[in-house]
Amino acid sequence: MHSKPPLPRRTGALALAAACAVLLVPATTSLAASGGVGGPGSGSGGPVGKAKLKNGLAVAPSNAPKRVVRVINAANKIAKGKGYCLGGGHGSWESNCYDCSGAVSYALRGGDFVKSSMPSGGYMSWGKRGKGKWITIYANGGHMYAVIAGLRFDTSMTPGAGPGWSREMRSSSGFKVRHPKNF
Repeated sequence: MHSKPPLPRRTGALALAAACAVLLVPATTSLAASGGVGGPGSGSGGPVGKAKLKNGLAVAPSNAPKRVVRVINAANKIAKGKGYCLGGGHGSWESNCYDCSGAVSYALRGGDFVKSSMPSGGYMSWGKRGKGKWITIYANGGHMYAVIAGLRFDTSMTPGAGPGWSREMRSSSGFKVRHPKNF
C-alpha cells in the first residue's frame, strides 16, 4: 500500500494538476483483481473485443466501434514522446506534455465524447455511472485514468514519463466510476 504525501496548498486547476503529480504510483494490480473490465462486478462483461499492446501503443480490436477506435488513435498520438507536466493539455489540446486529466480528455475528444478538457474532479459526475462496455473513466478530485477496450490509459505508469498504456490495472478504490452513454 502506498501512503499519500500531503498535497501542496493550491487552488483551482493547479491544485488538481498538482494532485495528479503527487499520486503517481506504479501499477501493481491485475485486471481481474481490481474489478477492472471483465473483472468481478463488471456487470457488462467488458468489451466484446480487447485491445492489444504493440510497441507501447494500443491496437483496437477489429470489432471496436469507430468512436472507440478514434479514442484509441488519439490516445496513441500522445502516448509516446509526450511527457508529464502539471496542467498539460488544459490550455491547448496540442501540448508538449499532459497531466492525467489532460491526457484522458485528449483521448475522449478523439471520439467526440468531450468538447473541452476538464480537471479530474469534473469527470466525477461526467457521463453515466458505473463501468462501460468499451470505455470506463476512474476519477477523483486528484487523479484520473481510463480503461479503454481493456487497457489502462494513464499518467501513473512511470513518474514523469507522461501518458501511456498498460495491461496492468491499478486499484479503483476512492475513484468514481463513469462511462460515456452506450459505450
